[in-house]
Amino acid sequence: MQELLQKIHEIVGDNGLIADERVSQRSNDSWGQGSCPAVAIVRPTTTEEVSQVMALCHAAGQTVVPHGGLTGLALGAQCKPGDLVLSLERMNQIERLDTKGATVTVQAGVVIEELQNRAAAEDLLFAVDWGARGSAQVGGMLAANAGGNKVVKYGMARAQVLGLEVVLADGRVMSNMRETIKDNSGYDLKQLFIGSEGTLGIITRAVLRLWPSAPARQTALVACNDFDSVLELLNCLKQTLEGKLSAFEALWSSFYNFMTTETGRNKEFIKADYPYYVLVESECVDAERGREQFLEVLGELLEQEVIVDAVIAETNQQAADLWAMRDDIDAMVENLSPLIAYDISLPLRDMEEYTRRVNEMLAEKYSSHTCLTFGHLGDGNIHFCVGPVDDKPAVDKLVYSLLQEYGGSVSAEHGVGLGRKNYLHYCRSEVEVEMMRAMKRAFDPTGILNPGKIIDL
Repeated sequence: MQELLQKIHEIVGDNGLIADERVSQRSNDSWGQGSCPAVAIVRPTTTEEVSQVMALCHAAGQTVVPHGGLTGLALGAQCKPGDLVLSLERMNQIERLDTKGATVTVQAGVVIEELQNRAAAEDLLFAVDWGARGSAQVGGMLAANAGGNKVVKYGMARAQVLGLEVVLADGRVMSNMRETIKDNSGYDLKQLFIGSEGTLGIITRAVLRLWPSAPARQTALVACNDFDSVLELLNCLKQTLEGKLSAFEALWSSFYNFMTTETGRNKEFIKADYPYYVLVESECVDAERGREQFLEVLGELLEQEVIVDAVIAETNQQAADLWAMRDDIDAMVENLSPLIAYDISLPLRDMEEYTRRVNEMLAEKYSSHTCLTFGHLGDGNIHFCVGPVDDKPAVDKLVYSLLQEYGGSVSAEHGVGLGRKNYLHYCRSEVEVEMMRAMKRAFDPTGILNPGKIIDL
């Protein structure tokens, strides 16, 4: 190992290799959990350095776990003793922003919020957005195919990718950094690596799509008396807002009450006695016309009793406060640990029945627990956060086995990692899993890249 580390040191230099007590001072999971047990942390600054490091590791049979911002929830970046961590944190350059073509070329370590701010400065939008934007990185976003708050309008991470550069397990570089939207010249190889969680290759650079900036936003929190009204609201807003709907975040009463009245961390924007709440956002160019339309639509929905209460943000700060309540993950971690988080998807028609059954089964099994339900309902993705419960395998089986009845997915946007690997068969067939194994064998025959994640060989 020392000989390998010396060779790596020659490639990345003093600042590129951490092999002392600072390794254990880093976390081994999201939310700062655990102490990193890796032998060392390698921090390259270029694709060429990543290539040389991977060639050495391939020859030595050394396992490598890629690290981004460590914001995932599927244990996809967790390592074990003997592993080498390859962190993309120093590959943090926004290399080119093309305002005419609305594209941006970035290294994998660029932080999402920095990318969003850079695009906004040019009146453009990078559309993937979620609560961890301040620490999540582009490489991790693509490796997990992140979703977030704006999927209902812009799609998931893979929909933003035009070109990709990837270092394979043996050090070879697959570079397809094209800036064109349309390219039917054979297999779309870049898509194999998006969502592969670093098991097939290490994403080092990308060409991403940008969108015209929508400087005017209307944000509202509304309440509904039943789930049918929530679905009617969603379909109505998709049509009447003429494509401007950019976020539709459903909050079950358990979540809203917890975030406001129970913890006292957030303002009670609407009285906390409705079964469902929805955080709605609309984006447009003309602020005055957009607001008139937004108010008119919500007013009609109030008259029709599709919604029964509403608060509309009058300022940017009020809108930020609404989103802060939705994104207050710290409140759950601080009050419900040990906390178990779920990220699932299923058809909208089955969502009410499924969530009701899960809550009933949890209540029957655990007398003193809290189950918070919320999520990106506009794209069929919801989250459960259950705690304090120290019985994860039993809760996992309950949540996932029931999900199988409805044809849902055990992971909507956070990936499989280690946390959901044992339940992959609930949503993927034997043929699909074997095809994944075949791809893993083809791209990483010695199994050194993020070993054990998603599938076992």
